[in-house]
Amino acid sequence: MNNSSKVKSLIGLSIAAAMLQLCTASLSASQVSSINKSAYMSGFSKKLLEVQPPWNAPIYSGTAVTVPGLENVPDIHGDINRPQLVIYFAGNQYMVVNKLMKAFIHAYPQYKRVVAFTLPPGRLITAIKRHSGVLLGNMLISLKPDILTAGHGSIMKLQHKYNWFSQTEVYAKNKLAIMVYKGNPDHIVNFNSLAAPKLQLCMPNPKWEGIAKHAIIPALKKEGGEKLVHEIYGTKVKYGTTFLTHIHHRETPVDIMEHKCDAGVVWYTEAYFHDKIAHHPISIVKISNKDNKTVGYTAGLLKSAPHKNAAKAFMKFLLSKTGQTIYRHYGFMRP
Repeated sequence: MNNSSKVKSLIGLSIAAAMLQLCTASLSASQVSSINKSAYMSGFSKKLLEVQPPWNAPIYSGTAVTVPGLENVPDIHGDINRPQLVIYFAGNQYMVVNKLMKAFIHAYPQYKRVVAFTLPPGRLITAIKRHSGVLLGNMLISLKPDILTAGHGSIMKLQHKYNWFSQTEVYAKNKLAIMVYKGNPDHIVNFNSLAAPKLQLCMPNPKWEGIAKHAIIPALKKEGGEKLVHEIYGTKVKYGTTFLTHIHHRETPVDIMEHKCDAGVVWYTEAYFHDKIAHHPISIVKISNKDNKTVGYTAGLLKSAPHKNAAKAFMKFLLSKTGQTIYRHYGFMRP
């Protein structure tokens, strides 16, 4: 490599490092939302605001009307007015998306208005099939997505059945973990521990949560057979010691932090975020590889995408050094 090439390489690395520093600063320094410091939020305790989502700073600024438990929309990120890019993300990426989209805007400044949904893929796929948009309370958001991300198997099934996508890319992998209250007071060590009759669980609903159907239930079978699956998703549901999430497994950390349940099975990256990055009162119980379930996340560029050029740019950005470094920062595995 000649001196000119070395200089260019060093400049490129410096720019990438600067972008990464901008996008991965710790929550305590740059992600504590100014919303929580506003005068109209002063009636809420600091402890409550730390527990309630959203747990990251918004992509854009505006007049804040967020109220914990009422006016609170943590899973629609960005500007829904005339967006230049619309992405339906698998819901477990709620901790990544704001930084990822900010970095994308920095890398592609021609696309300044973006919006991302981090909801269960099952519900987002239903919205695409029905052409119905997303209904949140009294608000209908009828934006058509440019990109859908979900588990690799789900994207491939959709492609085989409907031929929805012009391009697909695997961009990250993940595995399961058990989330518990700080310090693991119930001494949970594996999936079998979750069958304890008095243990209160918060578990994803297999009716619309891919994590339950395609990851948790197969992993429970690997460790404890059908008996363990029936105990957790049958007997304990019947007797009120397994609470099924209503729409999103992001409900689990809040319920654990508010002592509504003792534990829940989540993606490792969720437990990692709440424990190691957000520093919430949460601990991680790791699952051995032999009993775990690893999944790949795939992005599909929809043939019906309204913003094809922006979507192509984002697909490229997902696999770029900057995009991949952000995913590594949050504990995701390489694709």
